Amino acid sequence: MSTLSDLVAEELGQPVPPAIRAFAEHLAMREGVRAVLFYGSILRTGDLDGVLDYYLLSDRPGRRGPFGLASRWLWPDVSYHELEVEGRVLRAKVASMSLEQFRAAAEGRTLDTTIWARFVQPTRLVLAADGVARPQVEGAVAAAAVTAARFAAVLGPERGSADDFWAALFRQTYAAELRVEAPGRERSILDVDPARYAERLTAAWTADALAFSDLDGRLAPQLSEADRRRIRRAWALRRIMGKPLNVARLIKAAFTFEGAARYAAWKIERHTGLPVPLTPWRERHPVLAAPGAILRLWKAKRARS
Repeated sequence: MSTLSDLVAEELGQPVPPAIRAFAEHLAMREGVRAVLFYGSILRTGDLDGVLDYYLLSDRPGRRGPFGLASRWLWPDVSYHELEVEGRVLRAKVASMSLEQFRAAAEGRTLDTTIWARFVQPTRLVLAADGVARPQVEGAVAAAAVTAARFAAVLGPERGSADDFWAALFRQTYAAELRVEAPGRERSILDVDPARYAERLTAAWTADALAFSDLDGRLAPQLSEADRRRIRRAWALRRIMGKPLNVARLIKAAFTFEGAARYAAWKIERHTGLPVPLTPWRERHPVLAAPGAILRLWKAKRARS
């Protein structure tokens, strides 16, 4: 059986389409970038008409000035980018944080659930700055799997399939975060490659020295009552803090989301067919411009009807 480190390194190193790599190279031109990760639904679907999802990991927290403190505590910084690649306009939502922040979150040393819950899912390490950054990222992604699997051991059934444990974990993380997900959302993740998740769960438990029994694919983690209570307390704290953390991040993003006006304009036109003209003022002040844009859309819809 492959070790967790081997599984993570192999998956992170798989190639991506040239257009996705070209966008990553463009993003990596920013100062201090150590690695670029690609993840999300487009990794599964290959639909380049949607929004690409990247994480930029740098050698320091991204922002300076008045919002620097927010970047250190309410990571990641979020931005929207467009790039023409071979005559086609690609769009990307980019989350930026330091490699150390990413590693701490993946290891479960913070109250955040978003990093380890996302990066236990398939990911590609598109670019690494050097031979030091690559193993650091691989170690952090492996740690995300260990953290997620540890919580799955207590949030899942006493005995069940690997799918049962992952489904229970994802349902709980969706409920803890400020996300509106349709019932069964976890199925769109797990059903793509059930064998991958089954292998990842047992490899992560083994890496964590968490004993388990396996009876024809029915797994039972062997945790002492003290360990089970400790992990449940840790989860309860994260469940309580999940939504407040998300709200704080949304408030921060309202003032720091680079490219927010262009992103909103594209989303509105994509879903309604109504263009939202951008002006320099609207780009600089998306929050102040929002009421005017909403009124303009309302009038346009009335004129069409």
